[in-house]
Amino acid sequence: MTTSFVTDIESNVRSSMIRVLNQQLADAIDLKLALKQAHWNVRGSEFIALHELFDQVAARIEEHSDTMAERVVQLGGLAAGTTQSVAQATTFEPYPVEVTTQKQHLEALRARLGGLAKSCRKAIDEANQAGDADTADIMTGVSRAVDKDLWFVAAHLE
Repeated sequence: MTTSFVTDIESNVRSSMIRVLNQQLADAIDLKLALKQAHWNVRGSEFIALHELFDQVAARIEEHSDTMAERVVQLGGLAAGTTQSVAQATTFEPYPVEVTTQKQHLEALRARLGGLAKSCRKAIDEANQAGDADTADIMTGVSRAVDKDLWFVAAHLE
């Protein structure tokens, strides 16, 4: 840890939460970039609706990323948000850059949103077990929003 910020959260809890948050940050940044890839390259009859949806979801994911990164720094850590850090830490498979059809993008994004939603719930549990209610609250807000965006994306596959 790198800061002289004074908090009553014990150093082992801070270290654990920094690790959890940086993992969530890596996945969120990777997801945001996948959403932009889909935004730029989607084709088909629902182009404009999906083009705009993917951009809106990407913007929300970016806001969540910022909140998670700031929490890392508040806990005395360094937010690992470079492309190199994200590429090493993400739990997602590389996004298929050759994809252009609506269905392919929707399926790929549904899987990634579902993965982030699941890992958010795990992060909530870890933060609660560690006694860090603030990190748990942040991740609960992210989880709620990601679930909603997952619903928006998945609805296009029905």
